[in-house]
Amino acid sequence: MSKEKIVVICPGRGSYSRDTSGYLNMHLSADSKSFIDQIEAYRNKENLLGPLELDSIPFKSSLHMKGENASTLIYACSLNDFLTINQKKYEIVGITGNSMGWYSALALGGSLQDRNAYELINTMGSMMKNKIVGGQLIYPIVDNEWHIDKKIKNQTLQKIKNADAYVSIFLGGYIVIGGEQKALDKLKKELPPIDDYPFQIPYHGAFHTPLLNSISEDSFLKIPKSHFKKPSFPLIDGRGKIWTEFSANTDELYDYTLGIQVTSSYDFTRSITVAIKEFCPDRLVVLGPGNTLGGVVGQILIQNSWNNITSKHVFQMSQEKDPFLISMSLAGQREIVSD
Repeated sequence: MSKEKIVVICPGRGSYSRDTSGYLNMHLSADSKSFIDQIEAYRNKENLLGPLELDSIPFKSSLHMKGENASTLIYACSLNDFLTINQKKYEIVGITGNSMGWYSALALGGSLQDRNAYELINTMGSMMKNKIVGGQLIYPIVDNEWHIDKKIKNQTLQKIKNADAYVSIFLGGYIVIGGEQKALDKLKKELPPIDDYPFQIPYHGAFHTPLLNSISEDSFLKIPKSHFKKPSFPLIDGRGKIWTEFSANTDELYDYTLGIQVTSSYDFTRSITVAIKEFCPDRLVVLGPGNTLGGVVGQILIQNSWNNITSKHVFQMSQEKDPFLISMSLAGQREIVSD
């Protein structure tokens, strides 16, 4: 029997929340335990809480959402989920991620060995340990059926420019805005309220904006180029560029990861669009923790009318019958792809 082709999607910061507390311990598999124990040991040597320990503590945003904890915890959850995918049944044809999920994609895709993967994720997650640079707002640009409202999108982009802020992430039906706090405060007043938006994401800096130029420069001093190698699986980055084991230039991959990727907009929408059009997967698989990317990916499928998915209603109906999008944080869907 031929294998189904899947593209794996790694979540970013903010995916571990009160609702996902205990996720890692609940799903910990024998295949990943030695890797997770290794991360736990690295953290303990640095007098830091390991992912299993963090996951067992009742959720506190001041503890679990801080970069130095959230990044490693989310990576451990994604790593565990990735290693439970049944590769006898599914062929992984590509890996991508959102924001911090790019670091997870590099690790799971084989561009970073275990220790080096941890060092990159822990280092980048801890860069603003003493002082967070700027912040992030998230704002919707879709109607009730998840179609992009071009008028709202254009007005939002103009307001971002006028406020001296930046597009941090193009995230399906949302724009994530990065900037200094005074710029974000201005936008909170100027962007028309839509439900709970504009919403400022707690403990998040101005990721993927020029405000992080100094963070990028520091990262080049802390992370050696020698840590990077050609991937084992094709990787799709935050511009939609594909890196393969045959074509990847590791110097360029290093420069992108610590340079452009840190200081320029991350286009997750383009990443998924390239993933579906270039690899034509039978399914997309979103790793845990959480399902913050479920609706976002659905919105991107609608933008592309992929598999005749043209609205929120059609997407939800198709997910009930035979889901194209698998979220490993949802029990019924996890069983479809896990061992």
